[in-house]
Amino acid sequence: MVLLRLFQTSRRFNVEVQPQLVLLQKTLLNIEGLGRQLDPELDLWNTAKPFLEQWMIDQVGPKRFFQQLREQAPQYAKIMPQLPRLMHDFLKHSTTGSKEQNQLNALLAEQQRTNRLLQAIVYVVIGFVSTLIVLQAFERFHQI
Repeated sequence: MVLLRLFQTSRRFNVEVQPQLVLLQKTLLNIEGLGRQLDPELDLWNTAKPFLEQWMIDQVGPKRFFQQLREQAPQYAKIMPQLPRLMHDFLKHSTTGSKEQNQLNALLAEQQRTNRLLQAIVYVVIGFVSTLIVLQAFERFHQI
């Protein structure tokens, strides 16, 4: 049901379904079909739950966390002496970053003022040209 709803939702929102997911659904349906032929009362999710729980513990449990920590300890050992300098550089950059942000805001405000001025000039020119065209058309109309 979970996979079926996933496919329905992906179809509703025009999301492309990865081929691996389609193959997973096909495999699960085949396994469930075979299991139901052997035992009509089979509940695949209840049968698989202990195995899935154990797999999740192996993948993201505390044992796995400490194993990854032990594997990455040499990299952390290289980074630790540099940490105070990196923090100092970050803090120094964050205070100068506000000055840069203020400069960018000032430039943005100046650009917006320039854009408004250019818009006003364009509107005046368009108004002037359209007035000339209307006056010229009016003069031709009176000549006829």
